Amino acid sequence: MAANVNLAVGSFVWVEDPEVAWIDGEVVGVNGEEVEINCTSGKTVVAKASKVYPKDPEFPEGGVDDMTKLAYLHEPGVLQNLSCRYTMNEIYTYTGSILIAVNPFQKLPHLYDTVMMKKYKGMAIGELNPHPFAIADAAYRQMINEGISQAILVSGESGAGKTESTKMLMHYLAYMGGRAASEGRSVEQQVLESNPVLEAFGNAKTVRNNNSSRFGKFVELQFDKRGRISGAAIRTYLLERSRVCQVSDPERNYHCFYMLCAAPPEDVERYKLGNPKTFRYLNQSNCYKLDGVDDSKEYLTTRKAMDVVGISPDEQDAIFRVVAAVLHLGNIDFAKGTEADSSEPKDDRSRSHLKTAAELLKCNEKSLEDSLCKRVMATRDETITKCLDPDTAATSRDALAKIVYSRLFDWLVNKINNSIGQDPDSKYLIGVLDIYGFESFKTNSFEQFCINLTNEKLQQHFNQHVFKMEQEEYTKEEIDWSYIEFVDNQDILDLIEKKPGGIIALLDEACMFPRSTHETFSQKLYQTFKDHKRFSKPKLSPTDFTICHYAGDVTYQTEFFIDKNKDYVVAEHQALLSASECSFVSGLFPPLPEESAKSSKFSSIGSQFKQQLQSLLETLSSIEPHYIRCVKPNNQLKPAIFENNNVLQQLSCGGVMEAIRISCAGFPSRKTFDEFATRFGILAPDVLKGSLDEVTACKKILQKVNLQGYQIGKTKVFLRAGQMAELDAYRAEVLGRSARVIQNKIRSYVCRKIYIRLQSSAIDIQAACRGQIELHRYENLRREVASVKIQKYSRRYISKNAYKIAWCSAVSIQTAMRGMAARSELKFRRRTTAAIVIQSQGRQYLGRVRYLRMKKVAIATQCAIRQEAARKKLLKLRMDAKETGALQEAKNKLEKEVEELTSLLQKEKQMRADMEEAKTKENAKLQSALEEMKLQLQGASKGGEQVPVVQEVSVVDHEMINKLTAENEQLKALLNSKEVQHQSQETKPLVIKKGEAATTRAEQAPVRQEVPVVGDEMVNKLTSENEKLKALVNSLEKKIDETEKKFEETSRLSEERLKQAVVAESKIVELKTTMQRLQEKLSDIETEGQVLRQHSLRMSPSQKMSEHLAAATAQADGHHEPLRATPSKKFGSESFRRSEIERQHESVDALMKCVTSDLGFSEGKPVAAITIYRCLLHWKSFEAEKTSVFDRLIQIIGSAIEDQDNRNHMAYWLSNTSILLFLLQRSLRTTRKPPTPTTFFGRMASGFRSSSANLSVGDSDLVRLVEAKYPALLFKQQLTAYVEKIYGIIRDNLKKELSLQLSSCVKAPKTSKDSVVKPPEGSDNSSSPANPWNAIVACLDGFLSTMKENCVPQILVQKILAQNFAYINVQIFNSLLLQREFCTFSNGHYVKNGLAELELWCNLAKEEYAGSSWDELKYVRQAVGFLVLHEKSRISYDELTNDLCPVLNVQQLHRICTLFWDDVDNEPSVSPDVISSMSFLMTDDSSNDDSNNYSLDDTSSIPYSADDLSSAMQDQTFPDIKPPAELLAKPAFQFLQE
Repeated sequence: MAANVNLAVGSFVWVEDPEVAWIDGEVVGVNGEEVEINCTSGKTVVAKASKVYPKDPEFPEGGVDDMTKLAYLHEPGVLQNLSCRYTMNEIYTYTGSILIAVNPFQKLPHLYDTVMMKKYKGMAIGELNPHPFAIADAAYRQMINEGISQAILVSGESGAGKTESTKMLMHYLAYMGGRAASEGRSVEQQVLESNPVLEAFGNAKTVRNNNSSRFGKFVELQFDKRGRISGAAIRTYLLERSRVCQVSDPERNYHCFYMLCAAPPEDVERYKLGNPKTFRYLNQSNCYKLDGVDDSKEYLTTRKAMDVVGISPDEQDAIFRVVAAVLHLGNIDFAKGTEADSSEPKDDRSRSHLKTAAELLKCNEKSLEDSLCKRVMATRDETITKCLDPDTAATSRDALAKIVYSRLFDWLVNKINNSIGQDPDSKYLIGVLDIYGFESFKTNSFEQFCINLTNEKLQQHFNQHVFKMEQEEYTKEEIDWSYIEFVDNQDILDLIEKKPGGIIALLDEACMFPRSTHETFSQKLYQTFKDHKRFSKPKLSPTDFTICHYAGDVTYQTEFFIDKNKDYVVAEHQALLSASECSFVSGLFPPLPEESAKSSKFSSIGSQFKQQLQSLLETLSSIEPHYIRCVKPNNQLKPAIFENNNVLQQLSCGGVMEAIRISCAGFPSRKTFDEFATRFGILAPDVLKGSLDEVTACKKILQKVNLQGYQIGKTKVFLRAGQMAELDAYRAEVLGRSARVIQNKIRSYVCRKIYIRLQSSAIDIQAACRGQIELHRYENLRREVASVKIQKYSRRYISKNAYKIAWCSAVSIQTAMRGMAARSELKFRRRTTAAIVIQSQGRQYLGRVRYLRMKKVAIATQCAIRQEAARKKLLKLRMDAKETGALQEAKNKLEKEVEELTSLLQKEKQMRADMEEAKTKENAKLQSALEEMKLQLQGASKGGEQVPVVQEVSVVDHEMINKLTAENEQLKALLNSKEVQHQSQETKPLVIKKGEAATTRAEQAPVRQEVPVVGDEMVNKLTSENEKLKALVNSLEKKIDETEKKFEETSRLSEERLKQAVVAESKIVELKTTMQRLQEKLSDIETEGQVLRQHSLRMSPSQKMSEHLAAATAQADGHHEPLRATPSKKFGSESFRRSEIERQHESVDALMKCVTSDLGFSEGKPVAAITIYRCLLHWKSFEAEKTSVFDRLIQIIGSAIEDQDNRNHMAYWLSNTSILLFLLQRSLRTTRKPPTPTTFFGRMASGFRSSSANLSVGDSDLVRLVEAKYPALLFKQQLTAYVEKIYGIIRDNLKKELSLQLSSCVKAPKTSKDSVVKPPEGSDNSSSPANPWNAIVACLDGFLSTMKENCVPQILVQKILAQNFAYINVQIFNSLLLQREFCTFSNGHYVKNGLAELELWCNLAKEEYAGSSWDELKYVRQAVGFLVLHEKSRISYDELTNDLCPVLNVQQLHRICTLFWDDVDNEPSVSPDVISSMSFLMTDDSSNDDSNNYSLDDTSSIPYSADDLSSAMQDQTFPDIKPPAELLAKPAFQFLQE
């Protein structure tokens, strides 16, 4: 690829570097064949000119998406392009039709979603960014259009991303040709789900990759004539069997072993597994878990994938039993047996694992042990059993494990193929080859030998394909070309597979001799190929050999070549497993036919693999190939690291560098006529000034520089290797001459500027000197003028003083004269004022007296009039109150009287307590007096003559005292009766009776005066006490009489009011019972949505129809049920009911017929909606239990919106349905059942509250609250759904109209080549009549006009416009970030001018309709603002994220910054520091899938609810709207005029 380039000082070149492969620099000196280069790293190197490659000084910052577009196609140019694109997360690059995929080592979900698939559908390669979808689409289109089968070859080393690329290809092909299978599972789904199954059993962790495929896979997707997937087949190659038994650290065994150990507990217990560290086949490495991978979840995922591909649960159980058996086989250790050279299980642990393995394989334990420890040799005469030593037994154990696992893997592949099924009638197929890449490790065995043979075969096919494409390109461009030589690796293929002397043939020969060893095999190779240029023998190893492959030298170790090449089953193992009781295990080892058992034909892995490979190459040769080369950028498996040496080595192994060498052998540099003329037009300026076409201009330029060997094609200029550098050298020379001319002009300009500055300085000095002279002269003149002024002011001062003296004298005289005249005038005015005051007071008094008299009369008149008016108003209020006020007043009076009686009772209780206390004291005094009398009687009994008299006095005294004591007790009882006097009238006779008894007893008291003097004092005391008690009783009787009168009057009033309250309460109870009866019916509607759902689920369509029919016959459309309780309905005749139903049916039919036509609008409100609402309200349809009027309305609305393309019609029905929904939202209500009050006053208060609530009305006469039943609530929900449906139809229709123009709104229209200039700041690119932005504005104008004409609510118009502006934002923003050609300065200006048109439209539409639509464009506004910004390299990261683009996330900013290129002034994008900051943040957020998506998603949800609609239209008023004339003509609709 090196070219003879004429290097000059100042040229930019590439030079080899041991650390980074290639480093760029500038030539600072040329000495013959040696060139001195100042590198960008700071060091200076000297290299030979033949080892130096030219660098493109105009290499774009973001690289190119196709290597063939590079000005210099060589190794450093390729590395630079891949590195630049990798830093921008552009991981895919074309080399012609070959796709190079660099593994990003992070998830980029936005590159592989369904949106991206839609974008690449039907797009040719090169129209969009490089992508596997483009390769898959090209293969699919070529198959459909040309009828040729296709193949996509995915290759690369382990860890390069081959498996992921294959998955993406399969997803896209399934997307393009997907079709559901008859069994419910689609073919493509089974093919895709086969990947997890095959990965679980065929992938493992290696040093270079955590999910390395240890087998080759070729998937054939079969298509029918319509391009649908009709069948599929999977072929596998060379599973790495040795990994089952041998694992190197830090690698892992196959994934299925670790998944099974992490399975659910019941599965682990069933298979008797445990920690992976306890199994020999797994603990040879210290790696048991992978970062970011949960083996338990992967186990469940694999199970689900097995279900999809058609593996039954029983087969799955058998599969995992076999896997578990392999693990248990590995834990069987052997020790020496009792016989010589024999072996047996080492210990109880080994026997336990032997027993478990036998149980899992369902074979005899003893037979399994014998098959591992013994061999049976059959001779002609007898059968000999030979015992095996422990080492040979262990080898036999490993051989059994490997063959079981290999057969299991082959069964899985066959099962998947059988489950998917193949189409025998299919004529087309697309094959996807996921094959291992070239491998070269420290230890390379038989597997690496076969893998590298595969890559040699594929490389030969690849070289032929690239050569073919190169020749097709030349033929297409119609240029003269000759045969191009390229390196052919046929000699390596002959070395390996030629018969009879190839390496594989010699290996098969060694395998057929039982005494052959790897040493004898190696010696045979040395003798046979000692003179072969591709074969060599290492010096330090006696058994290794080295082959010089196309990708480099590989040394192979032959220790296990012979064992790994043998493909046979030990007879004991075959017999054991064939006899297994498990049908699955016995099916893996079917019994061999007798003929094949007797035949001893040898079979080897190498020969079988060579045949499979030859079949694959024949398949690839018969179909059209496409290539994807996967590259691993670093060995650390981390993102954002690009190792040049590692990538360069993989490009060589993948054949990319060979393809570039083939291209360089012909015409590596290719430029379109436009690009060539633009770049090298300065070599012939006179050519571009003329009116020549591009082809002629290019020829003139090439002729002027006298270049030989080039070719002119139909669309491009083809240059030989080195000619591009020669043209760049001529171009640099012309630019140098131009630079020198510019320097001369600039120096002249600088000298002239210095001269002008000196001249200006001299003039300034002269002016300063002249100014100083004039300053002195001016000073003299100023002094002279000052002297004159001083003289003038002195003379004026003297004259002024003389004038002042004369003036003061005259003023004094005048003052005295004027004072005398003023005093006389003052006296006269005072007299006049006093007279006026007297007159005014008199008149005021007379007027006030007259005013008061008139006022009194007026007030009396007004009082009489107002009294009469108040009396009338009072009478009216009393009539309107309907006894409510009277009851309330009665309640208040009763409460007041109860409070007064309670206070009076408290007072009387206090008086009674005081009397009790006084009576107690009196009793105590009487007791003490009685004791004294007893003592006196005892003293008097001592005398003899007085004994009879004293005894008589004692009797009389005792009798009197007892009577008085009884009288006192009766008086106490009388006082106690005061407490109950207020409760009942029954106590009155008792009080009177006891009062009379007390009076009579008091009158009998003087009789006791006959008692002798011995008891006179006591009698007197008792008598006086009785008198006091009588007076007290009389006063109490008076009070009791007064209280009784008040009580009787109060009782009478209370009885009257109580009667009124009982009547009111009975009415309230009747109302409450009615309300409770209604509330019981609505108790299930506490949650409206639940009731509606339960009702809809409970009713079948047939039941609904029968209910509607029953409702139609039993009542007329919902407003008959309230009439059922009226007397006319109850006692009316059948004929009356039938006529009434018929009339109501006719009314409903008339309404339905009327609303089907366009009734228009009145006062800005839809006539149809308001008419429907008033009719339903008048008919009481909302309160009906059953009705069919709502169903008929829904049917009318549904049939009316079938014409979805008629915008005016849809807007009319959106206006009507939304207004009707608003009215229903305001009218319909549901209530909860309140708790029943327990007290009388509580019932009265609740009655007052309910009556006051019922008196409240809506905000207008039209809206009225009603209790809604189920049909009304269901109708409201259905109407809500129709409003949302019509809204979505109108919104989507507007989106469709806008989408037709949006595709042209991103890219500015092209102008002529010579007029590509920077658009001025004030220019308007949208003035063109064909401008799509004008079409968008016209579309929005038409939409808004239609909405206004149909009086659609403003909130709905705002929401539709907001969602469509959001759609514009999403489409334009995603288009800008999708392709680099859109992310330019000129396109930014074009889109900015278009957005200005939309902003102007929003301002004209005003906020009441536009709303927040302009804010929905914030993403594209900020993105466009960045594109048209000047001097982007000066912007810091904080300014970019906080000031310029605060809405955009890091991924979006990184995308737009890396894609931007200035197509006008060629200014750079943001600084590399800003790019690196964003890349660092993106790396930190790489674990979040959503954070890696830079594209926006459009939403189609309904952005409002019924409550939002109701609150937004809350201020709506409904004036008197004239009903339709055809309804007014009918008598049944006269209520519409009320």
